[in-house]
Amino acid sequence: MMMTRGRTLTALLAALCALLLVAAGCGGREAQTGQEQKRINIGYIAWDEDIAVTNLYKVLLEQRGYHVTTTELEVGPIYAGLAQGNLDLFLDAWLPETHADYWKQYSGQLEDLGIWYDQATLNIAVPNYLVDVNSIADLKGRSGEFGGVITGIDPGAGLSRVTKENAIPRYGLDYQLQTSSTTAMLASLEKSIKDQKPIVVTLWHPHWAYARYPIKDLQDPMGAMGAAEQIHSVGRPGFAQDFPEVTEMVKKFRLDDRTLASLENAINSAPKGQESQAARTWAEQNPQVINSFAPAR
Repeated sequence: MMMTRGRTLTALLAALCALLLVAAGCGGREAQTGQEQKRINIGYIAWDEDIAVTNLYKVLLEQRGYHVTTTELEVGPIYAGLAQGNLDLFLDAWLPETHADYWKQYSGQLEDLGIWYDQATLNIAVPNYLVDVNSIADLKGRSGEFGGVITGIDPGAGLSRVTKENAIPRYGLDYQLQTSSTTAMLASLEKSIKDQKPIVVTLWHPHWAYARYPIKDLQDPMGAMGAAEQIHSVGRPGFAQDFPEVTEMVKKFRLDDRTLASLENAINSAPKGQESQAARTWAEQNPQVINSFAPAR
């Protein structure tokens, strides 16, 4: 009987220990799940506005205890990664036109978290000191002043196609679109402004150049450059449920053109590797913007 009671007691103790281990294990899994929910992977493309807002979110979320990974990819893999759940968040979905193909393919698997910028436009611009040039139409008959060229960006860019195929013929402009790269275009723009010489360039919103240089967009009464697009934030399936705090921030997030240009300029001007510090400094200098969507707790 003593052996039976002893074995029974041992079995009970063993069962109790097992229950305690299971409970501890469950607690550990719950804790790990909670910890995992503090890990977020933001995918981004190498466009200035996406680099800027991604760094801003990285700073703000880390201040809230999140472990933030940022992953640079091309646009297609970004959408595929979100749909597959390998990425959590993307802050630079251009709709309805620029990313239309990706949206058509993947939108049923994604969570649209809202629009944070609604003036994404393609433009032709000149320095402010050209006071008598305010419309694309004003360029007609004056190609000699500008060397007969519109200084553009990459030949394969949509902006280059729209300028060459739409703007130049519709306005009857006797100009050649001189394509090379965004970097070369900006260098030419900066040099011309320094020398106070005429120049006409292709540009787009949002871009930090509007915060750094005294430039203006030319009016487009014929609508040759197309309508404004919106920039959306997009989450993977289940994002809102898994990240309610971040979802609330993202849905409140709004930047106007001037504010976004300021943020882009701050990030773009930072030495390589110091983008997050630049974003942190910008956030500290613009508390009213931050408090509008991510107030201090």
